[in-house]
Amino acid sequence: MNGRDIPTPEKQQGIAEKLLQSGVSNSRRKIIEQALENVNKPGFRIEPSAIVPLMKPVTWFPPMWAFACGVVSTGENIADNWDILLRGVLLAGPLMCAMSQTMNDYFDREVDAINEPERPIPAGKISKSASWLITFALIITGFLVALSIHPYVVVIAFVGVLMSHAYSGPPIRAKRNGWFGNLIVGLAYEGVAWLTGSFAITQGVPSAETIALAIIFSIGAHGIMTLNDFKSIVGDTIRKVASIPVQLGEKKAALLAAIIMDVAQLSAITILIVKGSITTTVIALILLLAQLPMQKILIANPKEKAVWYNAFGTLLYVLSMMVCAVGIRP
Repeated sequence: MNGRDIPTPEKQQGIAEKLLQSGVSNSRRKIIEQALENVNKPGFRIEPSAIVPLMKPVTWFPPMWAFACGVVSTGENIADNWDILLRGVLLAGPLMCAMSQTMNDYFDREVDAINEPERPIPAGKISKSASWLITFALIITGFLVALSIHPYVVVIAFVGVLMSHAYSGPPIRAKRNGWFGNLIVGLAYEGVAWLTGSFAITQGVPSAETIALAIIFSIGAHGIMTLNDFKSIVGDTIRKVASIPVQLGEKKAALLAAIIMDVAQLSAITILIVKGSITTTVIALILLLAQLPMQKILIANPKEKAVWYNAFGTLLYVLSMMVCAVGIRP
């Protein structure tokens, strides 16, 4: 949990030169230079209005949705278990996912100073020490909510904390290599959340189909994370973070992301066919086919269209998750 040393003037100058070479505007460079000073300033600062942005609510939806998919896949009556569903969604999103984001912002503060200088820590609204206070508060609250569901869910939540640290923090810092980092995020956001939803309702071992779909959609989420990394290419290159777009280049990374997501959905559809769920098979196929022309646009201009595809194409992928969850219900 140790932060890095304050950048030396020589290091700052080197970063400034790399930003210039990357075509960053003068006004943007000044903002980034100030952000680089802010991220390691001593002291304790919290602007209350910056706490929620630090937790990145926009990222909460995937694990919340995956938890709900896990619940639906069991075939249990949701009306009879609405309280577990509510607590589980709260745990998956506003607590554990938010915790992973605050932890990531601490360890990624120097990269964020380049890629997203408006983030609360680079912007000087929340100090690095204050960000850890928020992280620990979320962890403790998350464990209490998990305990209210089932003691085993506390164990799962603890594993989630370990996965978050393995992704963002030393010594592993898996996010430094997109192949491993994206896989950890996919497993945490989709697989673990899905299986937790299934267990929370039945309090028993999830079905083979549920486990298979949780793994399949976790692997598919690797492609979603690759597309998410397009917005950070400049900072990742300067800070030597080997994201998939940095390693493969933009077009190859976009093509790989599309293939991974498509193969995952085809695998899930195969399970539906074996299960004999004709209606959900047809719907899942339609959702997949609808993504293909959008992927063609993405691959032709990945840097400009990655955010667009993540907003619209990925939505169809997410809908397919719920369709498949319905399709495997007993």
